[in-house]
Amino acid sequence: MSSSDSDILIDDDDEFVVDDKKKKKEPKKAAGGGQAKKAGKKADANKKDDASGAASDDADNVFVNMDTLQKGGGKKAIEELYQKKSPLEHILLRPDTYIGSVEFTDPTQMWVYDEEQGKLVQKNITYVPGLYKIFDEILVNAADNKQRDSKMNVIKVDINRKQNKISIFNNGKGVPVVMHKTEKMYVPELIFGTLLTSSNYDDSERKVTGGRNGYGAKLCNIFSTEFTIETSSKEYGKAFKQTWVKNMTKDKDAEIVKATESDFTKVTFKPDLDKFKMTELDDDIVGLMMRRAYDVAGTTGGVKVYLNGKLLPVQGFKQYVEQYTKDLLGPDDEPVKVAFEQVNPRWEIALVVSDKGFQQVSFVNSIATTKGGRHVDHVADQITSKMIDTIKKKVGAKSNVKNHMWVFVNALIENPTFDSQTKETMTLQAKSFGSKCDLTEKFAKSALQCGVVDAVLSWVRFKQQEDMNKKCSGKKTTKLKAGN
Repeated sequence: MSSSDSDILIDDDDEFVVDDKKKKKEPKKAAGGGQAKKAGKKADANKKDDASGAASDDADNVFVNMDTLQKGGGKKAIEELYQKKSPLEHILLRPDTYIGSVEFTDPTQMWVYDEEQGKLVQKNITYVPGLYKIFDEILVNAADNKQRDSKMNVIKVDINRKQNKISIFNNGKGVPVVMHKTEKMYVPELIFGTLLTSSNYDDSERKVTGGRNGYGAKLCNIFSTEFTIETSSKEYGKAFKQTWVKNMTKDKDAEIVKATESDFTKVTFKPDLDKFKMTELDDDIVGLMMRRAYDVAGTTGGVKVYLNGKLLPVQGFKQYVEQYTKDLLGPDDEPVKVAFEQVNPRWEIALVVSDKGFQQVSFVNSIATTKGGRHVDHVADQITSKMIDTIKKKVGAKSNVKNHMWVFVNALIENPTFDSQTKETMTLQAKSFGSKCDLTEKFAKSALQCGVVDAVLSWVRFKQQEDMNKKCSGKKTTKLKAGN
């Protein structure tokens, strides 16, 4: 895919879009239960945040009661009620609006990488969505670079828990190390350390990258105690390195030297754990981050992904799907069959029989859509219709077929929209995808043989027997009453 020089900029994103309209989300209240244990160490910080948040909420309300009292009985001054904040101050004051909740979730079923077992597992975890978000922004930026540079073939993810340090490297085309004539600063500094800058503001240009609105990488910078960008561009003959500290409020002088032999971009950051009510990178968030490294290995074709120095055993979506299915057994204790196909350059899909109701694992432009969305519906609805046409028996609602399916989708969607900052659900209408995923006869045949049809027919027989038993039971009861 060709691209202009401006497309080389590492993309950042991050207000979120719902059907192309900006949405503001109110901060999420602290959850109880499983969250209380992890947040307990930071109780004082929570109280402080609650206090400052309450005061600021008043200022957000246009119809605030002007008789609001301070401690001591005096009225709040106009200057206290209505305050102007810089964009950076607003982001730190209202993180929920930009990166999602900065509180621990309640226990949630998620797929993570388990280091002890050496594989992907599904289990209950609690994590801070905001921390997950800033990590994911940098990771998706690295994957995006494959769309700009087809020769890129390496991504390295390193997570150092002891040092609270994360780095993400890609060997794609570097960021242009050139002075921006309008802003009077080097381009890497502009896009990694200056808010509301991006190569993605032209909505008339159809892009299949994860970044969109110019916030992403900067949000990681803002919520880090230290953030460093390193990049080298042979095209411009220079390499660039710069570090920001204290939530992007202070920067160090940029180092500019002769370009290295090969292009690259590397981001290293230390998350500001206090902002996430945390004291360390715990097992749950690290397991989630590691799984995302596997995600990128599976969804970014032609790229080798290294995690903490080790090459992941996944190159391509088919091998990625196998990470979920390799230990699954069918009714006959044989490995489950997987129907897989790369439908076209923008769509890869797979289907496996499910005994846990409808399940899905899906991606849009390397973003993990953990709750699915219209791209998943686009695929699942076609498969369901094919199944019903083949079964030719009364199965009731389509959901009775869908409930036996586990669908995997890897899609490239033009200018996708999502329901929230964490991008768990893709909301763009199918007519705007920029491509279609029309099931081929080959995939349809494979799908009919992967066990889903057998599972549906077994369920139909079970329901028929259940209905018959109920009718028989009803007749016996009637006779007994008549005898009395």
